Order: sequence, then C-alpha cells, then structure tokens
Amino acid sequence: MKASLVLEGGTFRSLYTAGVLDRLLEREWMFPYIVGVSAGALSACSYVSQQPERTLRVFRNYRNDPRYMGVRHFFTERSYFGIDFAYREIPNVLDPFDWETFRAFPGTLEFAVTNATTGAVEFVDGLTMNESCDWLQATCAIPLVFPERTIHGGVYYDGGLADSVPIERAKEKGFAKHVIVLTRPKGYRKETDLSNKVASFVLRSKYPRIAERLDTRAATYNATMDAIDRMERDGEAFVFRPSHALSSFESDTTQMLRNYKLGLRHADARLDEMEQWLQS
Repeated sequence: MKASLVLEGGTFRSLYTAGVLDRLLEREWMFPYIVGVSAGALSACSYVSQQPERTLRVFRNYRNDPRYMGVRHFFTERSYFGIDFAYREIPNVLDPFDWETFRAFPGTLEFAVTNATTGAVEFVDGLTMNESCDWLQATCAIPLVFPERTIHGGVYYDGGLADSVPIERAKEKGFAKHVIVLTRPKGYRKETDLSNKVASFVLRSKYPRIAERLDTRAATYNATMDAIDRMERDGEAFVFRPSHALSSFESDTTQMLRNYKLGLRHADARLDEMEQWLQS
C-alpha cells in the first residue's frame, strides 16, 4: 500500500480512530509507514499488534477505574493518570499487548514527541519502545496532566505541542498519498484555551520553549488543518474525521462505544472509495 497513515491524538477521542483502524485490520490492510501523535500513537500500537477492539476494551474497562486516572496520582506520580497502572500493568498483565507481533511489523512506526529543551518535534521509532511503553508515555505527556518523560538523556512532552498531525514528516518519507485520521469534525479550528495559558505560565521558567509551543499551538494546529483541507481537495489525502465533536475526557462508557462505532461506520462507508483512490 503506497501511502502513509497519519493519526491525530485526542485522548479518548481516539476511539473514533480505533474504529477506523479495526476495519482496516479486518481487510488486512497495513501501511508501510505509520506516524502517530499522543493517543493516535496508542491506537497505532493495537493496529500494528493486530489486536482489534483492544483500544476500545482498555478504555471502556479502565477509564473510570481510580487506578487509571484521578487526582490522587498527582501525589505519587505527578500525573492525572496512573502511569504505572496504565503503561505497565494493563499491557503486561491485565490486557496483554502482543509484543511479538508488534515488534515483527515489517513497516515503519513513528511517534511524534516534543523535545522539552528545544521545543522541536522529534520522531522516534515506536517499535523500539520498551515494556514500560517509554516512548508512548512521552508522546502522551500533556503538560500539567502528565509529567515530562526522560528517555536516553532527552526530556520530552506530548508530540502534539509541536506537530499535532505530522503530514510534513510523511511527505519527507517519500509518500505522495496520505490516509489521515483526525479526531475533530471538518472545519474545527483551535483557540488558545485557559488550560494552555495556565500550562504556559507554569512551565515558562523551566521549559521556555514548551511555553512558546503552548502559546502558538492553536495557530500551528489551524495551519495544519488548512494544509490538510488543501491536500484533500488536491487528491493527496484521504481523510477520516468524526461528523460531530467528541469529548477528549469522555467518561460515559456507552458514549465511548458510540464513538468507536462511528469510526467503524465511516470506514464501512468509505473504504471501497479509499481503495479506488489508492489505486488511481
């Protein structure tokens, strides 16, 4: 399949992505190059390990489990998420991740991370992450909600701060066509909200480049959405996106299932069209 697969993040909005990817798995469609950001990288992992419904199952089973997320974790892990539980116990004990199939993937899987010192986006080999999911933790490290991650001497935050949808990276890899899965509806544009302003203020003295990224994130994101719209019009991109707004921190497990099924339905409706587009 001579196209890239580019996956936006969005915490629990990524259940839509999981639905689309599970339909791709059913057809045994695998892409030679996949790049994911934050929860998009998480969804990519279960796609590459060929475990359909795993993302849905984990989110629905553990979203409201106090071990998974909650204020108490700030006192032990400086995080709203239970890092040890989410990234070690779930994939290695409670809902085993298929590491063998994952590591045998013949293509390229990259995660976008933001270097906390330089503010630059970096792309790391997702297939090299260890069984504590170190690089996955890094790409999901939302400032103030999740602490920065130190890996191989570098310090990293969520890749979405620097590059929410890495289309330019996919182009650099030599692909002319791109399947993009977004988690916001068509026409969505970001505004600088209070959470980004607070995070920028708190982190400015320690990580000034991250503060700058937070200050300009909306403008950067919106420019990327404009570029994706142009690519879609020009036939360079085939875009899946939800038809309505989804909640990033959805707690209703019934709604989670609906969001996942929305991805399934959109894939069912458009995969034949996508196949023709890929062959054109």
